[in-house]
Amino acid sequence: MNLHPVLRKLAGAAAVVGALAAAQAQAQSVAVTSIVEHPALDAVRDGVHEALASAGYTEAKGLKWQFQTAQGNTAIAAQIARKFVGDKPDVIIAIATPSAQAVVAATKSIPVVYSAVTDPAAAQLVPGMEASGTNVTGVSDALSLEKQVELIKQVVPDAKKVGMVYNPGEANSVVVVKRLRELLPQSGMSLVEATAARTVDVGAAARSLVGKVDVIYTNTDNNVVSAYESLVKVGNSAKIPLVASDTDSVKRGAIAALGVNYHDLGIQTGKLAVRILKGEKPGDIASETSSKVELYVNPGAAAKQGVTLSDALVKSAAQVIQ
Repeated sequence: MNLHPVLRKLAGAAAVVGALAAAQAQAQSVAVTSIVEHPALDAVRDGVHEALASAGYTEAKGLKWQFQTAQGNTAIAAQIARKFVGDKPDVIIAIATPSAQAVVAATKSIPVVYSAVTDPAAAQLVPGMEASGTNVTGVSDALSLEKQVELIKQVVPDAKKVGMVYNPGEANSVVVVKRLRELLPQSGMSLVEATAARTVDVGAAARSLVGKVDVIYTNTDNNVVSAYESLVKVGNSAKIPLVASDTDSVKRGAIAALGVNYHDLGIQTGKLAVRILKGEKPGDIASETSSKVELYVNPGAAAKQGVTLSDALVKSAAQVIQ
């Protein structure tokens, strides 16, 4: 079919306008903040980026992506939150409880997607796991603490006293401590707590448990995970077995961890952000959890910390770190 030259020009112009409109539709801005950089939270950030790219939101197509870490400092987290709110992005993604709390406190209008938050209701991000009706949704990394207690028993069958190092200023850790105080006695164990308000306090907190505990358990406390090597040093020298809930910690010297795959959690988070970029309201989207947990074990770390893992436990692991 031969178009009249004028019609041809109009069709060409319409195609250009259409292409520009499509580009504009993709030219979204996503601001990402994390309380600190450590392997688990970095994996969340990378998973988010991957999910956006899979949906066609890339820098090449005009996506404005910015990332800032608060270096473990809640005052910096609040500054980043205020800066991001001033930038007016289409979505703010906040990784870990302190960063999510800072962002949610800073805006009631910009869509917020939290990630890697153990108890979003206790952290006052959302009323509950159902659709919030607010500007907030997200993905929790909550774990079954019953299964964590089972793992402690499998690694150290005759354990009576379980040590835990945590930051009392991190809401998700306080929730876990409270729950473990109730749960451990049901398995004939008790909790011995050591607090570390800053990353630099982790080693000293771990040393304070020497001679008082049979095993040290750590949750996904960001201070502790950031300084995990200082915990490993104490575990190895004092022969105290370390059990974690962050699988990356096993590569760094914990004996075992039953935890979520944080890269997958990031992809799940990114998919929620995509739904918002495509027009859904965050308040209409229920919060999610990760259903996939994986067991990692490190027999070498077990030997250094004075325990031998059962063949059954090693065989059941998704990954054996050598």
